[in-house]
Amino acid sequence: MKLQISSRLAVFAVLELAAQPERQLSVAEIGQKFGVSNHHLAKVMNVLGRANLVRSARGAGGGYQFIGNARRVSLLDIIQLFENLGPEEADNDSADTTDEGLALNRVLGEIDDIARATLGSITVATMLKLVDRQHPAERRKLAAALG
Repeated sequence: MKLQISSRLAVFAVLELAAQPERQLSVAEIGQKFGVSNHHLAKVMNVLGRANLVRSARGAGGGYQFIGNARRVSLLDIIQLFENLGPEEADNDSADTTDEGLALNRVLGEIDDIARATLGSITVATMLKLVDRQHPAERRKLAAALG
């Protein structure tokens, strides 16, 4: 499954904010970490704010803060803000009306259902655990260096 850049940015931003729920991070800070346009990221953050996943604070020291429940918010909750994950609309291809075309569409529909179910079963908290497992040796060195 290929996700749009907005969906990926939203997942990255939510993970970054949920990893440090007590801190407010600016669009610039988040954008710098992931090497993305602040303008595009600001649009994504606006959508996340309307979905009540993040809260914004203006002014000096302002930024965004995760306000969702990391154990309940799933990847599907985030991604479907930017993607249409419903059944695909028919392309009006005459081959799709054949027995073979109908069978293929059924298989592709099942794959989409599995993808939605998987995304719906993985929470922000689970993703944060996966991120923490990526480079444990590097994290230990950093923790030791910080004291």
